Amino acid sequence: MRTIQKPWGKEEIWAEADAYAGKYLYINKGCRLSRQYHEKKEETIRVISGVLLLELGASADLTLLMLEAGDTFHILPNTIHRFCASIHDDVILVEVSTNELNDVIRLEDDYSR
Repeated sequence: MRTIQKPWGKEEIWAEADAYAGKYLYINKGCRLSRQYHEKKEETIRVISGVLLLELGASADLTLLMLEAGDTFHILPNTIHRFCASIHDDVILVEVSTNELNDVIRLEDDYSR
């Protein structure tokens, strides 16, 4: 297992094989990841704790979903998305995906990455 510190929290990668990867994302309250999409990577998430605000689509055509503990969502390649923690609670989610971990095209980012 390896831990990667992020400006919004951290990732713990607990599985990494040729065909798949598994990780926990710890998102600090009030923080969000970049608005992004993946060309090849496909992922499924499950919220472990907290309330995840899942933004789908471009800024001009945004859909917002609230996912709570136990909720899941499947993200196909080329789906624009952003994970956000509410201002009240940290969020922990588990992600299982194909193994293209560096397949990230950032469209917006609070941390100038």
